[in-house]
Amino acid sequence: MQSSPPPKLSMVQVLVCSALIVTLSMGIRHGFGLWLQPITMDRGWNRETFAFAMAVQNLMWGVAGPFAGMLADRFGAFRVLIVGTLLYAGGLVLMALATSGLAFTGSAGVLIGMAQAGTTYAIIYGVIGRNVAPEKRSWAMGVAAAAGSFGQFLMVPVENWLIGGFGWQNALFILGCLALAIIPLSWGLKEPKVAAAAGGVQQSIGQALREAFTYPSFQLLTAGYFVCGFQVVFIGVHMPSYLKDQGLAPEVATYALALIGLFNVFGTYIAGVLGQRLQKRHILASIYFLRSVAIVIFLFVPLSPASVYVFSSVIGLLWLSTVPPTNAVVAQIFGVRYLSMLGGFVFLSHQIGSFLGVWLGGKLYDSTGSYDVVWWLAVALGVFAALVNLPVRESAISRPAQAAA
Repeated sequence: MQSSPPPKLSMVQVLVCSALIVTLSMGIRHGFGLWLQPITMDRGWNRETFAFAMAVQNLMWGVAGPFAGMLADRFGAFRVLIVGTLLYAGGLVLMALATSGLAFTGSAGVLIGMAQAGTTYAIIYGVIGRNVAPEKRSWAMGVAAAAGSFGQFLMVPVENWLIGGFGWQNALFILGCLALAIIPLSWGLKEPKVAAAAGGVQQSIGQALREAFTYPSFQLLTAGYFVCGFQVVFIGVHMPSYLKDQGLAPEVATYALALIGLFNVFGTYIAGVLGQRLQKRHILASIYFLRSVAIVIFLFVPLSPASVYVFSSVIGLLWLSTVPPTNAVVAQIFGVRYLSMLGGFVFLSHQIGSFLGVWLGGKLYDSTGSYDVVWWLAVALGVFAALVNLPVRESAISRPAQAAA
């Protein structure tokens, strides 16, 4: 009887360090929408300038993700996390010092985007996949995603307080110092070399990529994840300004983002738990469809602080709850040997959607004076994502030739 190799790191150690790393890396970035108005007003830029930099950030995060994943799968996550952290801190400092749109795009867009590729889910989930037993993997991924959500809940009001108390530039300097705390936490995810190479049937990187990209279920997951990125980044970056444009007090936007983070803690954890019991494709289809329903109701009811808080709570339950089941399906189909790399490619699609969501939000606002077109585009895409996830097959892929070899 063949048994899977034992975990190389303690599950508790992996979960604690992963949760704290994701809390910082995701928490810092979730509040970037709070800088839109102070930076554009101080620098004299239009919203598209800021939105384009955030769009490039999301695109670079996606483009760098597969390469960061390849390095993490081959050499372990520890080294990738160190480099990513240094890029994160440097990008935040340069973001504060940038005085032109090009420099702002280079720092807030390129550097921080690359940093996020090396400090967030694709890297963390590779470690979890290699060190947590399969029967607990979806739950463990839900815990890590919930930690990122708690980071949003925790960091958004902190960042708002930093901007108000120290100014937007000094607030970025402080966050740059805070990001460096990821380095000592990374030691807890330093795997023995044998752990980084473990994972069943041996494949080359090229074989793994050909297998994944020709497999229909991988293609469908990737298409659905595009929609996830479009929706959440558009809402996260542009909703604060949307609410202010509608005459609501600035603190409403802060509370709204914090509520999204708070309820996302529950949503991602529940998604991880349900992924151990239900078909993950059904979970994903339900999440995308319910997002569209929530947006439609939000657009039709009279806008008020109460309606904003209810919408934020509901959308928070659905916010990053796609992350655990999506990555768990990838691990379930292809195994964990190249989980960081394959998760990075799926996430690239997510970030292409993020690029379009945040950039179109600024572009169409500047050209029409309204976010309405992008809201309704998010609704249509949610229905599309729900439909494409339904045919996904979750069973492990058959490799008869490799198994015989």
